[in-house]
Amino acid sequence: MNVNQLLKQQVLLELEKAINIYLEKNNLTSIKESLKIRIEYSRDEKFGDYSSPFALENKNILNKNPKEIAEGVLAEIQNHTFFEFVTFSPPGFINFRIQTEFLNHYVASVMFPNVSFAETQKKEKILLEFVSANPTGPMNIVSARSAAYGDALANLLSSLGHTVKREFYVNDYGNQVYLLGVAVLLRIFESKGETISFQEEESDIPVIELIKKRILPKESYRGEYIKEIVIQCLEDESRTKFIFDSVSSEKWDEVIDFLSKYAVEYNLSRQKEDLALFGVNFDLFFSERSLHESGDVEKVPTILKKEDVTTIDGKLHFLSTLYGDDKDRVIRREDGRPTYLMADIAYHYNKFTRGFDTLIDIWGPDHYGYIARLKGAVKSFGKSDDSFRVLIAQQVNLIENKEKVKMSKRLGIFQTMRDLLSYLGKQGKDVGRYFFLMRSSDAPLDFDLDLAKDESDKNPVFYIQYAHARICSIFRELQVPMDLNLLKEGVSVEFLKQEERTRLLFWVARLQEEVYDTATSFEPHRLTNYLQSLSKSFTKFYSQKDNRIKDKSGNERDTLLALVLYTKYALESGLKLLGISAPEKMSKEET
Repeated sequence: MNVNQLLKQQVLLELEKAINIYLEKNNLTSIKESLKIRIEYSRDEKFGDYSSPFALENKNILNKNPKEIAEGVLAEIQNHTFFEFVTFSPPGFINFRIQTEFLNHYVASVMFPNVSFAETQKKEKILLEFVSANPTGPMNIVSARSAAYGDALANLLSSLGHTVKREFYVNDYGNQVYLLGVAVLLRIFESKGETISFQEEESDIPVIELIKKRILPKESYRGEYIKEIVIQCLEDESRTKFIFDSVSSEKWDEVIDFLSKYAVEYNLSRQKEDLALFGVNFDLFFSERSLHESGDVEKVPTILKKEDVTTIDGKLHFLSTLYGDDKDRVIRREDGRPTYLMADIAYHYNKFTRGFDTLIDIWGPDHYGYIARLKGAVKSFGKSDDSFRVLIAQQVNLIENKEKVKMSKRLGIFQTMRDLLSYLGKQGKDVGRYFFLMRSSDAPLDFDLDLAKDESDKNPVFYIQYAHARICSIFRELQVPMDLNLLKEGVSVEFLKQEERTRLLFWVARLQEEVYDTATSFEPHRLTNYLQSLSKSFTKFYSQKDNRIKDKSGNERDTLLALVLYTKYALESGLKLLGISAPEKMSKEET
C-alpha cells in the first residue's frame, strides 16, 4: 500500500492543491516555502474528520486574519467527490468531512479483506536491541515493559516494509557477573551447613578474604533466587566434585568463574522462559563475553578517530565532549582493563559490521547520561547521527490497593516479570502487554494491579477484546460465515449514512494511518488509544436499537454485517501488531 493512499495524506494533497491556487491568485507563491501546512484529526468530530490549523499558523506570514485566509483557501477546494463538506471554525481551522461513498470504497477496496499497511519508500535493515537485562537475577518489571515495547515496535516497523531483527545483549562479563559467582559460592557453603554472614558496610578487604571468612560482600547478590541456582547446580555430582575440589585447593578464581558462568546460563534460561510466556522471541542473544574473547573490545582505540582518543594520567580516554557529552570518558583503566563503555562501543561497531543500516536501542531510565557518549562513539567510527537511535523505557510503579509495591533487585525484594504474569493469571500476557503499552514509554508508568486483574470491561484490554468477541458472536448467532466476498454485493452505501454507522466506518478507515503514524513515531501507545476509540465507536453503534442486525434483512443486513466485519478486521490487526490476542469468544460477549 502506497503512503499517498492513506486518507490523511489524500486530504493533505487536496489542501496543498487549494493553497497553491490561492497563493497564485494572490501573487504569494514566493513565500510558499515558509508556510506551515499540516493535517490533524478534528478535536471534535462534529466539525469533521480532519482539520488543518493552516489559517491560524500562517496568519503573520500571510498578513491576513485567519477567517479571511481560510475562506480564500476554501473557495479553491476542487475535489467534491472526496469531501462531503469543508468548513471554517474559529479561531482558524479548516475542517474536512470525507464522503461516506469514498469511505466505503476505501475500506472495501484498499484496506480489506487482505490487510496491508502503508510501506515507507526507504526500507532499511534495522537491528532492534531491547530488554538486555543483566543475567544476574530474574527479569524485573522495567524489563517487562521494555519487552512489550520492543516487540510491538518491531512488529510496527516491519509493517512499514523494514527488515527488523530483535536482539538481546547478554552482559555476561565483568565485575557484576563475578559477584554473582561469589554469591552462589557462599550460598553453597550455607547449603552444606556452614554459617555465612552479610557485610553491611563496604571495606577494602579483598573479596577472596571475605569468602574465606564466609562473608557475603555488601555489593553482591542476596536474593532467594541464588538458593535456587545452588540447588540446580549441586544436582550434578561432577559439578559438585569440581566445586569442592577447587575450594580445597583454594582455586578461588577458577571456581568463581565456573559458578559465574553457570549462574548466568541458569538465569538466562529462566529469562528466556519468561519472555516466551510474554510472547517475545529474539533472533539472537548476543554475548558480551564473546566480544572480549574475540579481541574486538581491544580494537576499539583503532576503530575511533585518532584525534578522538588520548591518554590522560595513564587512562585511555574517548573525547566524547567533542560530540556533546558533558565530560570525556575513560575506556581503558590504568591497569589495562576495559570499561563498560569500551565494550559497548565494540558491540555497536559489531552491529554495523553485520550489515544493519539502523540501530535502535531501548534502554532503562537510568541510562540517559549514557546516550551522548555512545552516539558520539558511533559518529567517531564513521556512522551518521540518524543511524543510531536510543529510546527509553521509563520506570514502572506497581500499584496495589492504591499503594506502591517496593522493589530492590540486589536484596531480592522485588516483583519479577514471572511474578506479574502469574498474578495476572491466564490472561497475563495480553493484559501485561497492553498495560505496558497504553502509556508513552518515555513517561513513568503506574501499573494498576487491581485494574489489570479486573475481568470486566473496565479493564481496557478486555474492553477491546469484548468488542471483537461480540462481533464474532453476531455471526455465530446468525449462522453467517465471516466472508466479505459473500457480503459485498449486498452492500448499499445508503444504509451507512446514519451517524453511528458513518462514524464507525470512519474509525475503521483510520487503521492504516494510525499504524503508520504509530510506527514512524516509535509510539505504540498511539495504537492502543486508537483501538480504544474504535471499540467505543463500535459499542455506541451496537447499543443503538436501529443497528440490531438480527432484526434487519436484505441489503441493510448485509451492509451492517460488512461494517462490523470491517471493524473485526481492524481490531484484530491492531491487536496483532501489539502482540495481543483477539479472542472470538469471551464470557461477556453477549452483554
